[in-house]
Formats: sequence, structure tokens, C-alpha cells
Amino acid sequence: MAAASFLPLHLPASPRLATIARAASGVVPAAVQTSQLEEAFGRKGLKFGTDATGAPTAELSVRNGSSLQVRLNDGLVTSYRPKVYWKDELSYREVLHTVAGADAVKGGVGLVLNDASSSSTSLLAGSEWSVTDADSDSYDAVQVELGCSAGKGGTLEVSYVVTLYELSMATAVIVKNNGSKPVELTSAVLSHIRFDKRRGTAVEGFQGCPYCSHPPPASGFALLTPAEAMKREESGWFGGGGEEPRQGAWTVEENLYTVLKKKVSRVYAAPPEERKKRIYNTAPSKFTTIDQYSGLGFRLIKMGFEDMYLSSPGGMYEKFGDDYFLCTGPASILVPVVVGPGEEWRGAQVIEHDNL
Repeated sequence: MAAASFLPLHLPASPRLATIARAASGVVPAAVQTSQLEEAFGRKGLKFGTDATGAPTAELSVRNGSSLQVRLNDGLVTSYRPKVYWKDELSYREVLHTVAGADAVKGGVGLVLNDASSSSTSLLAGSEWSVTDADSDSYDAVQVELGCSAGKGGTLEVSYVVTLYELSMATAVIVKNNGSKPVELTSAVLSHIRFDKRRGTAVEGFQGCPYCSHPPPASGFALLTPAEAMKREESGWFGGGGEEPRQGAWTVEENLYTVLKKKVSRVYAAPPEERKKRIYNTAPSKFTTIDQYSGLGFRLIKMGFEDMYLSSPGGMYEKFGDDYFLCTGPASILVPVVVGPGEEWRGAQVIEHDNL
């Protein structure tokens, strides 16, 4: 499917570009695969290589020097470095918190696509991803499209498009059901956003929105497991513990700024019972991160998803380095998405900034 076909999702505008021929599929050594991809898709702003684990990657860059790296075997975005005005000068700032081990990479921005009949069953586990398309205008935008088959018998056709612009990055997913029966999906695009310090970490944009405590959807790239994310934190210097509502109990965000120095794991959304009404208030389509120490803020925008997941690790962040982080992003986990035979479902996330 051509990358230009994602324009109906209303991603940040970029010129329509020619479709590139598809690369040949097949299991080949990483070095050979990188060479083949470079020959088929390489261009200004798009290069192919490998990461510390030896997995093939695509490196995207645009004219102002902003860059992004995505792993091709699972679609995990491991780095996003936009150009920003920071510490009284123009610089490049890493937005994502990623932890690389000897044989695994976690954190970053990743796609979750699970079978609604079992919250722990990933439809993407074991899928063979491949580069199916690429676009670039050589100046202001570059895009790579990945694809795989998922579900029982490979009946789900998944397209995942990662796009870099000068002031934003976008990840978009299309799931097409080629089977004869409807499927129920829970899904999310979860981002691990990096912060300088635990204090001064907050978000703006959820005031007046209902939320409930809820574990994150299970994923192979998560830094905290669902059990760890929901574990109560002992009261101490940063507070915590009893302030969070019990799972399934709804409350409304009263604060203009949601401070996230203690551990939380929440879904901001219209309660499922409210969605049975003909008219109801949906969750905000965007919110802004606040890092008091760096002075930088980033907007996260959702499209096609009903919920917004938001969590902070509290004191557990020290297991994953010196930087604090949030795990957040658009999701559809409270009410599964039903995709009928021959139908498509689309969703997207954009991270953008105006820190210039």
C-alpha cells in the first residue's frame, strides 16, 4: 500500500510522493538485508543499518537535522532527536527513553496489537516484518512503511508507517481483516518520553476528563510490566500509594497540570457506559508534556483511538537509568475495536513541538 494513502488520516501535511517498488522478501543475514534495502529504498534522508543487537534499522533525517531511528524487525522507534532551542542555543534533544540490552531493546515508541479475547496474546509476536514502501521529498519529510501478516492464519494485514518531519514525527497503523470472521482488537501506540528529573514532570490537557487506574496493555518493549505498573508505591518523600483510585473506579481530573512524580497507571477516556449514549464527551485528542528542568514541551496527538494511556514509574525509574520517563500514548483498550471481514481500522499518533 503506498505511503501517500495515509493522507486521509490527516497526518501533518507533506507532498504526495511517488511509490517505490517493493523489496523482495525472505530471511537473509542482517548485513545482506541492509545492503538490499539500501539499494532498493536508500535515498537522501533515508539510510539503513543495524543497531547494537544486530537488528536492521532505518535512519530517517530531514533538512533541519532532526532524526529518527526505527527497528525494521518489529517497528520499534528507538530514537527521535528533533532540533530544538535548548539551553540558550539550537541543539538536538533525544525525546525517547530507550534501554538496550545484549539481545533486546525496550522503551521508545512501539505498536501494541492484541487479541481482545486474551489481554496477553500479542497478534504481532513472531510476525515477519518487511519494508514495503518509502517516500521522501529530500527536504522536509521522509517516510518508511513496514508490513506484516498477523492473527490466525495470517488473516490480518498490518501496515505501519513511520514519518519524520522537521517539527514532528508520526506513527500510523492500518489493520485490514482479510479473513471471513470479525476480529476484536485492543491496541495502542505507546511512547516512553524522557525527562531530566523526577520533580517537575507533568502533563497539561486532561482537566475535566474522566480516568481510571488501569494496567498498560502487554507488550514486548515495555519497561514496566502490567503488574509493576499497577503495584502501589509506598508513601514517602514523593507521596503516593492511596491517592490513586482502585482499578475500575472512575474519577475526573480536576487539575490543570497533572503532576507525575509518583507512580500512576491510568486510562483517560469516556467510561464504556457513557459510550452507549448517542452523545458523549470523548477523551482529549491531545495533551502536552511539561519538563520543568529542560523547559521543553511536546504535544502528543491521537487519531482513530478512543483512549489515552498515561503512566509514570515513580521510584522504579532508577531500574532503567538516570532519566525519568513517562509511558503514554493513544490506545483502544477499554472497548475492543471490531474489524469485520474486508474492513480496515486506522489509528495514528503524532509527537510534535514548537520549541524553536
